[in-house]
Formats: sequence, structure tokens, C-alpha cells
Amino acid sequence: MSLHSLIAAMPKVELHVHLEGAVQPETLLELARKNGVTLPADSVEAIARWYTFVDFPHFIEIYLKISECIQTAEDIELITREFLAGQAAQNIVYTEATYTAYTHFLQAGISFADQLAAINRARAWARETLGVQMNLIIDIDRGAPAETGLIAAQWVVDAYGDGVVAFGMGGYEIGNPPEKHRLALEYVQTAGVPCVLHAGETDGAASIWGALRTGKSVRIGHGVRCLEDPALVDELRQRQIPLEVCPTSNVCLGVAPSLIAHPLPELMAHGLYVTLNSDDPPMFNTTLTQEFQQSAQAFGWSASTVETLTLNAARASLLPENEKRALETRLRDSFRMLRREHLQE
Repeated sequence: MSLHSLIAAMPKVELHVHLEGAVQPETLLELARKNGVTLPADSVEAIARWYTFVDFPHFIEIYLKISECIQTAEDIELITREFLAGQAAQNIVYTEATYTAYTHFLQAGISFADQLAAINRARAWARETLGVQMNLIIDIDRGAPAETGLIAAQWVVDAYGDGVVAFGMGGYEIGNPPEKHRLALEYVQTAGVPCVLHAGETDGAASIWGALRTGKSVRIGHGVRCLEDPALVDELRQRQIPLEVCPTSNVCLGVAPSLIAHPLPELMAHGLYVTLNSDDPPMFNTTLTQEFQQSAQAFGWSASTVETLTLNAARASLLPENEKRALETRLRDSFRMLRREHLQE
């Protein structure tokens, strides 16, 4: 078994993927026709071409159009089922997906309770029929008003443990520090809910410091620009704060000029806690499997490195400790079997 095949076959864990950003072209076309939404293209192939990343404004345009096509709780259940089927096809046995509930409340008037119920129906279906699990990080756009953040924070606190494992913050970092949402962050922190903030993607080290100090973020979404500040690198290494690294996304957004020039090997060389993720897979023409395969080829990874990164993700998950240990045992057992096959060829 080649390393390429081993990566395809191995069980995986993903911590940084956006549920809405994972909607496939065929699903988007189905929703648009159902809900009378006009898209810039009218075939799966043309939608796939439209999805192809151009620049950040184009990315936002696609994201907003996807959200516009989601108009009912049934639509939310559909995209969640489709997403989980795609995760299962890649042998991604556990996912923590980021979901922006306030957008669908604002655009389509779908209550948070109805949204969560729809997602939980899909989660139960996937667990029973596909053998995969997912929990949610409910996030807000950091550019939204502080009042929006507080509403979402209340939703998260009320739903914590019912498929919801954290409060998140995404969106454009520059000019939108986490301090803007201090009240929302303090509200969930006081309730004992973890925070997982995007930082160090479109802005530098100061954004990551804000995520750590104000956001008390237990992981950092992206975080690759920590290398701009040696003191921050030391802090992240000493505390072993997990970084959710998304190489293809970083290349598309201009954070790194190319995959081969991506700072991922340097992050690992500094002893930082790294996990590998796909972010918004169809928009960046990638999957978690491809992230592993392409990174392994670009950086000369061994099967051992691939295994370490996967176990990193399992340990950095927000599952209860007993479930986390069970997940790690499942991964180790599978790796042991696959490694034997890999070495025999």
C-alpha cells in the first residue's frame, strides 16, 4: 500500500471545516431550483467553475449565495446529511464543523432551535447509518455588531452539550479584533463553554494574541502567521495550543504563495501543535484527504508523520475525555493495521 493509498484508507479527524462552505455544487443547484434563487450558472459543471477561487470578495460572494439558497430547516438537514456522507466517504470518523447559525436566522428567519434540531437529525442519521460523528462550533462573523455576538453566545450556552461544543469567531480579521465581542466571549467563558477563534490568517500575530487573551481560545483557527512573532511562537509551543492549519485555503487566500512555500514545515519544526484541515473544501477544490496527500508529497512526510497529525486532531477535539480516549484507541488500532500493509508492499 502506497502512502497515497494509506492516507485515503486511514480514519481521520477534522477540526476546521465550515458546514455551509462545504456545500457541493450539485446540492447548491438543487437548493437554488427548489427555493427560486438565481445562480450565476445553471449546471453542476458551471457551478464548479464558479466555485473556483478568484479572490476574497469572490469567495464572500459565493458564501453569501450559498446562505441565500438555504431557506428552511429541511435545507439545513439536507446540507448536513450531504456533508456527513462526504466525510464518511473520506473515512473522516469525527468532525467538529463550524456553522454560522445567525446568518440563517437573519436571512430566512429560521429559529436557532429549528436549525439545531435539523442538524441533530442529520447527526443521528450519520452516526447510525454511516458510523461517523460530528459536533458543532457555532460561530459569528467578527465583523457583525456586538449585539449579534451576544445573541449567538446565548444560543451556544443554551445548546452546549446538545451537539454544540464551542463558540467560534470567523470572518475578516483586520479591523475586527475579538475585543469587539468581549461581552459575548465573557458570557460563554463564564458558562464554561470553550471558545475556538479564527486568527492569524488575514491578520498577523496581534490577532492571535487577541484570540488567546480576550478569546481564551483553546485552539487557533489557522494561526500560521504566529511565525511573525517569536514570543508568540514560544507561548503557543509552551502551552501546546493546537493550530488548525488549512494549507490549500492559505494558498488560495494569499497567506502563502504556494503549497511548497507554506509555513507548515516550519510550524512543525518549532514544536507547535499542528492539525491538518480543509476549511471550505469545494470552494478551494480540495478535501481533507487531498490536504494530507498533497502535503505528504510536498514535504516528504512519512506514514508516521501522517499518523501523528491525525492523533493530534483527536487529542485536540472537544469530545469528553472518555470519548476522546476511545477515538484515539480506534485510530491507533487502524493505523497499526494499515502500517503493516504499507510496509509489506
